Amino acid sequence: MIGLISATSAGAAARDRLAVAWPDRVRAYDGPVGDAVRRAFAECEQLVCFLATGAVVRLIAPLLGDKARDPGVVCVDEGGRFAVSLVGGHGGGANELAREVGELLGAEPVVTTATDAVDVPGLDTLGLPVEGDVAGVSRALLDGEPVALRAEVDWPLPPLQVGSAGSYTIRLTDQLVERPAEREVVLRPPSLVVGVGASKGAPVEEILGLIESALGDAGLSPACLAELATVDAKAGEPGIVEAAARLGVPLVTHPADELAAVAVPNPSDAPLAAVGTPSVAEAAALARGGELLVPKRKSTASPAMATCAVVRRPGRGRLAVVGLGPGARDLLTPRAKAELRRASVLVGLDQYVDQIRDLLRPGTRILQSGLGAEEERARTAVEEARKGRAVALIGSGDAGVYAMASPALAEASDDIDVIGVPGVTAALAAAAILGAPLGHDHVSISLSDLHTPWEVIERRVRAAAEADIVVTFYNPRSRGRDWQLPKALAILAGHRTPTTPVGVVRNASRPDESSSLTTLGALDPASVDMMTVVTVGNTATRDIAGRMVTPRGYRWQEGQR
Repeated sequence: MIGLISATSAGAAARDRLAVAWPDRVRAYDGPVGDAVRRAFAECEQLVCFLATGAVVRLIAPLLGDKARDPGVVCVDEGGRFAVSLVGGHGGGANELAREVGELLGAEPVVTTATDAVDVPGLDTLGLPVEGDVAGVSRALLDGEPVALRAEVDWPLPPLQVGSAGSYTIRLTDQLVERPAEREVVLRPPSLVVGVGASKGAPVEEILGLIESALGDAGLSPACLAELATVDAKAGEPGIVEAAARLGVPLVTHPADELAAVAVPNPSDAPLAAVGTPSVAEAAALARGGELLVPKRKSTASPAMATCAVVRRPGRGRLAVVGLGPGARDLLTPRAKAELRRASVLVGLDQYVDQIRDLLRPGTRILQSGLGAEEERARTAVEEARKGRAVALIGSGDAGVYAMASPALAEASDDIDVIGVPGVTAALAAAAILGAPLGHDHVSISLSDLHTPWEVIERRVRAAAEADIVVTFYNPRSRGRDWQLPKALAILAGHRTPTTPVGVVRNASRPDESSSLTTLGALDPASVDMMTVVTVGNTATRDIAGRMVTPRGYRWQEGQR
């Protein structure tokens, strides 16, 4: 919960704007400001104070304890010009909150955390438990000193300016580490899955003790535990449910027939008779793949009522297929920007890479190529993700519309995570420039026959013409393909009048954007190239005050209801 504190009418107005935007996230505190700050500090994870920073510093100073547990505090000035991350920038999330508040209120976020200020990922913001010399290693990253990455487990990390050697070390491991070495940070990936089997009524202490001893004997860190896994029949077993709750991990269950199909080294007749699978602990741990580190073992109680097994599950690579929009920076979505900053590897067409190069974090590895290498880029992106990396594959417009999503997903299997990030398509950008040509049913058709036979394209154009659907043509004309657009227009002309409005937009949203509104009979195909989108209206589309408009629906004919 975010506590909101204000002292003036201007502050209250800004406070109310946040309350309307975030009805389920915020709570306004009234009364004397000092009392309100103290109550909010004790009750909320974050605070937004519409007060002077000096006043807030004095009010919260006696309340500060541990930066890992204190709430993040953001101050907004009386004029609403700045949102200042005051304390808890990373641990309390104040840096990100300042950006969110700034976006909603039109204020400039002020973030002075060193790593954020120079766009270096904070080691305590990676979403992984971290131990050791965080300040020292972070300072080394900031100062450009050599920092070595020792990745004992593959895991998708954001770009870090690290190498194979250095006087400072970032160690990514699920092994027990009694004490990190000097100048070392230990990152804990959630790589371990513990499969659990239990008799009815098995005590939670017996289950927890078994898990603790299994991890300890194998030299594995409990901080890397991702989940407990068991058979569906044990989904409500109190001891297992409570063990997962105490460990702070989800309980994942699998059907017995699914577990029965998992090859395990130690099957048994007892679970087969009880729940329908020869293995619970080992099979549940291995159900989603991985390396068996601790085979099935029983608790030391007499009689033993619990079994467990431990598996290391490799980190799944992450492939974000990102649509960059039509070209204008303000049409690039916040989600796309976030994915670009998260990726340690960027794959894309060279001209698209140049558009967003300034948004990438230092250390991002860029794999770019020229026109005509779409399948190669898709394969490269998938291969990089399969190595356990965080990859962004970029395309213009929406990545799923005549862009990179299709070839990438054709290459990808279920061994990586794929995230689609939508973008503003060229058709939508052109439509906004022309007016409202897509107000009713519409279709996009690419006239490029490099990958699709012309016979198929022509059949689709005829279908759209006969159905009286607004058509947007992508890839309408190039030096080597100059007859397809006239042919498509002739097909449409067989079903629409020569006065049908046609919108032509080149380089939509870019600095050299140009557009014109003409008619089906007057359009000169020679004025069109590959950077152009051509939108042909239907029989209801009109030129109204120089804008192309297609009505939202068909009017009832007189006398009909």
